[in-house]
Amino acid sequence: MDTRTRQSYYTEAVKKDSSITENTKVSDAFGVSNTAKIIEKGLFAFNVNFNTISNSVDQVVVNCLLRFPPEDEVYFSIFVKSDIDIFLARLEEMKASGSSNPRRSSNSSGDTEGEADGGDDAGDEEGVPSPDGLVYTNNSKNIKGYIALDGKLYLRNKGYWDCLPSDLSSISKPSVIDKVLFGIYPPSASTRRSLLARQFIGYLGSLLGHEKIHEVQAWPNESNVHEDMRRLPSSIPLKDIEGAIENLGGYYPGGEVRRYHAGLSYLDHKHFVILSGLSGTGKTQLALKYARAVHGLKDMVAPDPFLIVCPVRPEWTDPSGLTGYYDVLSNRYMVPPFLEAVLLATAHRDSPVFVVLDEMNLARVEYYFSDVLSCIETGQPLPLHSSGIPLEGSTGISIPAELHLPNNLFITSTINIDESTNPISDKVLDRAVLIDMSAVQISGFLDNLVKRDTSIQSAREACQNQIIGSHTLMSEHGLGFGYRVTEEVIRYYAYSYKLFGSESKDIIDELMVQKILVKLRGTEKQRRLLLGLMTVLDGLPFSIKFLQRLINDLDEFGSFQAGR
Repeated sequence: MDTRTRQSYYTEAVKKDSSITENTKVSDAFGVSNTAKIIEKGLFAFNVNFNTISNSVDQVVVNCLLRFPPEDEVYFSIFVKSDIDIFLARLEEMKASGSSNPRRSSNSSGDTEGEADGGDDAGDEEGVPSPDGLVYTNNSKNIKGYIALDGKLYLRNKGYWDCLPSDLSSISKPSVIDKVLFGIYPPSASTRRSLLARQFIGYLGSLLGHEKIHEVQAWPNESNVHEDMRRLPSSIPLKDIEGAIENLGGYYPGGEVRRYHAGLSYLDHKHFVILSGLSGTGKTQLALKYARAVHGLKDMVAPDPFLIVCPVRPEWTDPSGLTGYYDVLSNRYMVPPFLEAVLLATAHRDSPVFVVLDEMNLARVEYYFSDVLSCIETGQPLPLHSSGIPLEGSTGISIPAELHLPNNLFITSTINIDESTNPISDKVLDRAVLIDMSAVQISGFLDNLVKRDTSIQSAREACQNQIIGSHTLMSEHGLGFGYRVTEEVIRYYAYSYKLFGSESKDIIDELMVQKILVKLRGTEKQRRLLLGLMTVLDGLPFSIKFLQRLINDLDEFGSFQAGR
């Protein structure tokens, strides 16, 4: 979208505001010399021609523009209505001053011989020649608007200021700004853009009051950030979230959604939950589906710009895997997914941003997560680097030396408890809400699965007895399996039966060994488990042979492991 087109879209979006009437004067200040800039003690907002403004207007709206590298554009509109009489009186004051204070025209060298008090700089506006050789300044043609630290709008028609005066009363009476609409281009949520644009909106809010600042959606079909993505989880009824998660295919009959919802939002300043349990019980899927439910997404395919998954690697021994590091070869600061989430939440303060630390305890949590834990608890900023100036990031934006963890950042970690993971210390557990998801209801899950996909009804009927019987026995010995394995067994059966026309018993026999019995391991204590499985899987020769081998290993070595 070219510059003129996006400016036109923004102007049209502003004109749809309910407060604008036929007596509203709307002006654009998008030209190079008219655009806004931050100055000392305030903001230069616009340079606009008000020469033809009528005294009958009931409101003035000025559309302003401020650009930030690398490509961000902040469009913002200043609304003046309650003080419109003061605004118009100030215009008349400057116009009268220009009409009564002539200045001489330029001499042959092009220099202006004099400038009237209240006039503009040479070249800033045209004058009206008179017989006596003087030029009368039209003081309503180039009006500069400044927002001071008191949040009010001051008008001036002389040269540009780089600093507002300490005595604001010297600029004549100001106007109250009723509200400001804004839009940021490009509108899509991304960490690959400057944080300065959103920080500028925060600066405007600090000047005027955040209640006066409102975002407008100006550009069609370019933003995947809709209104539902601007609501916090605590503002959404639990039943709506549970219904949305169920529609997304989630099955959590033990109150996991309720506990997760409360754990994330019971504190305003800390949102940190750990989901624990068997592999395949839907821990990661709960976090993903919950985020999509909060963001109003109806399926698992549509992109969610405010959801980031950060897989934990076992070799992490310091925070760089989460918070990044300076790469001397590329001369840039490398930005990993977790830091992307922090940057995204910082840039979009009104949207909940979810980050999932998947398999959190594959590495020692205290080694790589200590800085983040400290920030969660103390509210201190997260240290990134020691440079006195921001560093160029690998995503194309500047990375400051430190960042606060914003209150709209929601952190979820998943952990498994097995021989491949590390224990979680009390230091971590004390700072999180731990939700155990080990309880598995296979029968109810199968009902839910078939409800979503009726084509696998026959596969469910063929496999459920072996699945439920095996799970019941294995769970008693801490070797149970979750919903992921259950669903894959059903879908494998349905696919194989349809595609290859295999015998039903042969498919089930293959699946028991390939997906379920491979989890078996233990000592003499688990002999009863092996014998019980022999009964449950009676008539499946491949499975019986496999179990017999494990029993032989137990007799010979005193232990067994299916994957040896």
